Amino acid sequence: MTARNRLSDQQVADALAGLPGWERRGQAIEKTFTFSSFPDAIAFLVRLAFEAEAADHHPDVTISYRRVTLQWWTHSEGGVTSLDVEGARAADRVHRGESAPGA
Repeated sequence: MTARNRLSDQQVADALAGLPGWERRGQAIEKTFTFSSFPDAIAFLVRLAFEAEAADHHPDVTISYRRVTLQWWTHSEGGVTSLDVEGARAADRVHRGESAPGA
């Protein structure tokens, strides 16, 4: 399986079992992060943007004051791939204030 192959429903469910707060929403996986202030929400998104750019895989983002909602799905595959699961893990890591592996 290559990184861009769409995961089966069971594979997505198995991945989500290890990603607290992430849910399946249609063809994507989604999580909303809440911050203490608007600048904190934007700072999180900026940190994540650098990781997403380095991975050449980007989430759909909705910002509403102190809330940032991320949706990961691979548009070219029409659903969730391992790249999206890795993106969700990266978002959780950034939210915890951890550096990217190897950084």
